[in-house]
Amino acid sequence: MNKYKNKFRVLCLTDHDKHSKENSIYALLSKMLVSDRCKEVVVASRSAELNKDFFYNHTFDTIHGHGVRAEFNYQNAQQDLHTKIEAYNPRDFDIIFLRLPRPVTDAFLKALETTFTDQCIINKPSGIITCSSKAVLVNFPEVCPPIKLCRSPKEVLSFASQFDTVIKPLKEYGGKGIVKIINNVVNDGTQNLFIETYLNTMHEEIHNEGVLAMKYLKNVNQGDKRLIVVGGQVLAASLRMPPENSWLCNVSMGGTSISSEPDVDELKIIESINPFLLEKGILIYGADTLVNDDGKRILSEINALSIGGFPQAEKQTGLPIIQLTIDKIFDYACRL
Repeated sequence: MNKYKNKFRVLCLTDHDKHSKENSIYALLSKMLVSDRCKEVVVASRSAELNKDFFYNHTFDTIHGHGVRAEFNYQNAQQDLHTKIEAYNPRDFDIIFLRLPRPVTDAFLKALETTFTDQCIINKPSGIITCSSKAVLVNFPEVCPPIKLCRSPKEVLSFASQFDTVIKPLKEYGGKGIVKIINNVVNDGTQNLFIETYLNTMHEEIHNEGVLAMKYLKNVNQGDKRLIVVGGQVLAASLRMPPENSWLCNVSMGGTSISSEPDVDELKIIESINPFLLEKGILIYGADTLVNDDGKRILSEINALSIGGFPQAEKQTGLPIIQLTIDKIFDYACRL
């Protein structure tokens, strides 16, 4: 007998043409489907031609999706999410689960939130907008390296005169656009240029949105650790190491990733930042840490859009990470 009065209908928004077979969506939705708290799971893809109006014109009356069944997997989805789809009213669902890969526009996220006011959206779109900007780190100075949101070349120069510096565009991802400044020389991972040349190329972006200046940490070669957090609990961690002769740890930039464990400092970081993120509607996120000059791990980035790695973490740890995630999703929806 189902002990829950109501079962949830879940609509997952994704873009399956950008998936790999390692994407977490298949394990998450398959586990969600068999929960006694779930009535139905439908997955709708941005890549399906019939969904262009929904995703690009923000016409939200209809979504074309595929009902998840026991055989839902990467191989089947490549065809099913194009051909075996039917029309649904998105307002008939209780939970809208965002598993959209970048890029995702602020306009789409804002329209989604203002339209579906009766649904639980995970993560909350306005929270994604806030937390996807690297400027969110200025809210947590006690757990970050020295940082400053710079809105002019003068502010960049002032910060770089105090510290060896890393500059991060606010809305880029995967290591794109990150540069290191040491002794007025800028290095983007491939070449060096004078800081004046860099500031000229970034002049408009600095004035329009700003850039995040962060103290460059000499211990970056000890790796960038990604913590997978759901409902304030660190469920898994992976350590991303930079390739030889590089200071960028992103896997997309040639780095490698191995299973790891959060340390005491990292658990305190999550305890510190989680109330802010939960208030913004961020249930599932990734928090990245680096080792500072004192040998302690500190916060370097927050990712709130579509965090992966759940099946891999479950395999590495032997813990029921996917089930824990599903339980926390339904618990969260019950509280709203």
